[in-house]
Amino acid sequence: MKIINARLRHQPELFTIICEDGYFSQITAQSQTIHEHADIDAQGKLLCAPFVEPHIHLDAVMTVGEPRWNESGTLFEGIACWAERKPMLTTEDVQHRVMKAARLLADNGVQHVRTHIDVTDPKLIALKAIVPLKKKLAPWMDLQIVAFPQEGILSYPNGKELMKLAVEIGADVIGGIPHFEFTREYGVESMRWVMDFARQNNKLVDVHCDEIDDEASRFLEVLATAALESGMGNRVTASHTTAMHSYNNAYCSKLFRLLKMSNINFVSCPTSNIHLQGRFDTLPKRRGITRIKELTEAGMNVALAQDSIQDPWYSLGNGKLLRELDFALHACHMMGYQDFNHGLDFITDNGAKVLHISEQYGIEVGKPANFIILDGADDVEVIREQAEVLWSVRHGELLLSRTPSQINHRLTL
Repeated sequence: MKIINARLRHQPELFTIICEDGYFSQITAQSQTIHEHADIDAQGKLLCAPFVEPHIHLDAVMTVGEPRWNESGTLFEGIACWAERKPMLTTEDVQHRVMKAARLLADNGVQHVRTHIDVTDPKLIALKAIVPLKKKLAPWMDLQIVAFPQEGILSYPNGKELMKLAVEIGADVIGGIPHFEFTREYGVESMRWVMDFARQNNKLVDVHCDEIDDEASRFLEVLATAALESGMGNRVTASHTTAMHSYNNAYCSKLFRLLKMSNINFVSCPTSNIHLQGRFDTLPKRRGITRIKELTEAGMNVALAQDSIQDPWYSLGNGKLLRELDFALHACHMMGYQDFNHGLDFITDNGAKVLHISEQYGIEVGKPANFIILDGADDVEVIREQAEVLWSVRHGELLLSRTPSQINHRLTL
């Protein structure tokens, strides 16, 4: 495959890219626009690594309103609604919804996905349904599966045994939810157990951590300490961490020292967090997004994700990570030129670090020829225009192409 007249991130020139046997074999700067036949003429549009979705709940997608709506809009009512929906799960139900959501993600440039699958289900129906889909989806995307104990590890009957069984069935990552355990003691114990269990099984860790407005919810320090002491470091991810929005700055200053030492990753889900947090406030209302700007400026890795697509926690969602980026930039006061110029990092390279796939990710000779071409010339234009994915290529094979929408004016200005 040959691509001409492509722009690369932070490079002023146009480039020619050649892919052979599923890998990038040549990436060459052009002295001028080329007018010749090629598999793709990018016409000065931005070619970049595929989008990475590092946190989504595929088992719950497209179940909004089943069996009832989350009327309060709180995290906890969402969990209650989902607990009522779980007995309705079947293999066919799960697989049908997952494939619909996967198509949305693929159509919007996502080729790498980490999904949290609820394993607080004695039959593990969703997990058993989704594990076989990894092979079916492989031509379109990589799929990492987190064994996620939605109702707790210690607070749910046989929680530890279900986590162990989930790994035997095919889970790739160990999850947790310490702030939802019955007691703080349970929460602390669960984090120690998760880290030990992950090390024993050579697995990554991704914990729903402090997804609450309670400024006293401080399991992040527990998770970071366990990651530091175990040497797991960047194999560990703290997702949501919305309580950090409510921490006082003196405590945060102390906490950031530990977080940097631990080298853990962070994932924020802007649209879901804005929607779910602040539900117990009158005015002013907290928006509850973790400190994305401050963590990034401190040199820590933060990725963005959409968390939900039409489920009990978030009734919208469409597979577009650029939408998450747009919300984060606005809500976190990241509206300067440099914020825009590096904005795509949050949904590309940073997500790859979370998934621990950086060695095989990116636009470099010798790496797998996975990329997208966006309808914009650079990060700033792509973000401003919420640009569509014009081409998506995986292992040197074209997955999709899209004709840019056009406006036919009937009046002349």
